[in-house]
Amino acid sequence: MIPALRERFNASWTPANYARLQAIVAARAGVPLSFTVSETPCFFPAALLDEMAATGAALVAGFLADPRARAEAEALIPARYLGPGQETTPTCVQVDFGIVRTAGGGYAPRLVELQAFPSLYGFQHVLGLAHQEAYGLPAGLTPYLDGLDAESYLALVRDVLVGPHDPADVVLMEIAPERQKTRPDFSITRSLWGIDTVDPQELFVRERRLWRRIDGRERPIRRVYNRIIPDELERTGHPLPFDYRDELDVEWVGHPAWYFRLSKSAIPWLAHPAVPRTWRLDLVDGLPAEREDLVLKPLFSFAGGGIVFAPTAADLAAIPGHERHLYLLQERVAFAPVIDTPHGATQAEVRIMYVQAGGRLRPVLPLIRMGRGTMMGVAHNRGLAWVGASAGFAPRP
Repeated sequence: MIPALRERFNASWTPANYARLQAIVAARAGVPLSFTVSETPCFFPAALLDEMAATGAALVAGFLADPRARAEAEALIPARYLGPGQETTPTCVQVDFGIVRTAGGGYAPRLVELQAFPSLYGFQHVLGLAHQEAYGLPAGLTPYLDGLDAESYLALVRDVLVGPHDPADVVLMEIAPERQKTRPDFSITRSLWGIDTVDPQELFVRERRLWRRIDGRERPIRRVYNRIIPDELERTGHPLPFDYRDELDVEWVGHPAWYFRLSKSAIPWLAHPAVPRTWRLDLVDGLPAEREDLVLKPLFSFAGGGIVFAPTAADLAAIPGHERHLYLLQERVAFAPVIDTPHGATQAEVRIMYVQAGGRLRPVLPLIRMGRGTMMGVAHNRGLAWVGASAGFAPRP
């Protein structure tokens, strides 16, 4: 989106440099990547990223301050996830934006979705550094937000994830982590902040504490960095050695109740120019006429699962009445192709990653998905070049 930077990059790009990028990322991840890393970083005006960061924080603050929205969200949380130890405000928040073309010919962000859940805080940091190293990007470009640099970013996220504890007393908890596409982030989290990744079945409960065994010794867990997606937990029936309602003496980073509390269910309550028109399905009387411009979304699916574009009457009729409150109809965000590549103009979805720190929700990094398919996810862009996971850079003084 910054023509001079884009033209310079495209002109100097070589397959060898891209291979170097892939090699750097793979070496630092330490495990195979199961998703595509794009051939290019993305260059954004600082003002646009800052607008997204401020908008996302304002949307979250507005939701948290609205008692009606909070009450409706609370009613959607399954009782089995309403346990003790929840954060008073979400520790990790992700807000996804599409970039659209305005009537005046400029560009503006539009909300796609938001979620109180962790994201790739380790991998995205490494990806940004790898782009700088592999491509020799110009000085003055940074992937960090809110005045952070690499050193202060690592210190901030360590404080959020580990807190005052020994990292050996903190675990990243995920279902079958060796099978997850996010496994590279788990490995990087271990190398950066010393946090081991565990399947919940490796844990056990004794005397109101969670424990694990390390090198034949038992060690109590004081803090859980929760990466278990409730949707996957429900779908797989993966057994847990505890109940979220248990009175456990443990701190949570990303308690599962927040996954339900701050989610797509909040969008109909948000009044902001960046928010597309959104309706809860059970409150819609018939299918709007302009359905070609609508998207049907389940509230609690992850990574784009279950989304239907231009839903038909049959699509709606297939959803049982008792489940309709768990779906949204949303005005489709018309992504503008804003990244010029040798394979054509390409769209970019920008996730602003936040952490709760210093009494406020702080933006730390953008995460970029590039694509020319219907959706930005890698699964929807297979076989295409210059798409996939990318890093977002902006010029900063």
